[in-house]
Amino acid sequence: MSWHATLDIDYTLQADKTVARFAHTGPLRILQSLYPEGDGICHNVIVHPPGGLVGGDTLDLSFTAGPGAHALVTTPGATRFYRSEHERALQRVQLSLQGNARMEWLPLEAICYSGCQAENRLTLSLAPEAEMIAWDVTALGLPAASQPFEQGSFRQHIEVPGVWLERAQLRADDALLMQSPLGLAGHRCSATLLFVAGSKLERHRRQQALDCARAVIETHELRATAGATSPDGKVVVVRVLAPLVEPAMGLLRQVWQAWRGHFWHIDSALPRIWSM
Repeated sequence: MSWHATLDIDYTLQADKTVARFAHTGPLRILQSLYPEGDGICHNVIVHPPGGLVGGDTLDLSFTAGPGAHALVTTPGATRFYRSEHERALQRVQLSLQGNARMEWLPLEAICYSGCQAENRLTLSLAPEAEMIAWDVTALGLPAASQPFEQGSFRQHIEVPGVWLERAQLRADDALLMQSPLGLAGHRCSATLLFVAGSKLERHRRQQALDCARAVIETHELRATAGATSPDGKVVVVRVLAPLVEPAMGLLRQVWQAWRGHFWHIDSALPRIWSM
């Protein structure tokens, strides 16, 4: 039987406290709202009890943040796209921010098991003066467990409507893409980190964001396969290729912490769920 689960979370600022209200259908939940950084920033962990998706499953997640609200959302484990015979498994995430809201979308990686037919969509919509840090990490197979990505396909869609759009189609049998130096060059983890603003970034602020990211990259073991760019005045992007998830995720976390301090003047401690 296929699952179609939904989760809608609305963040509002009430008496200087960001409060989360949610509704769900099917096997999607949030754990208790936490405030390790004070009342202004609400931390939530998304839980999907089945632990993965197979053909025909759909997860729809929608998050909104009202004026002045600040939310940080993560997951306790990877999203897993398992082997599918025919139908595609789909995850759709929609993040919408009103003016002066902030959100951090920091899930753990999506793992594409060999034989999966999967699609992962992320859409970020921001009103003027809103700002967001988000990342997307994809692992193709489990190379450390000798389970390579030998069959199947994965589609990826990341969009800031009217500003920036990226689509990818990865097939296990596409040797040119999977192995070529102009493609993944044999790497099996692809990661993207975004800073997105609802208003055009001031030139010096945008350049400082690039400088922060490049300073982290320059001292990291993945410096040869990572880079920072700004394809639009509202978007700064860090891209990483790695043989495994762990070094890529480590690099993204360092840049996230640097950007948090640069853009928002907030010291960053890693969410406790990541160390459990």
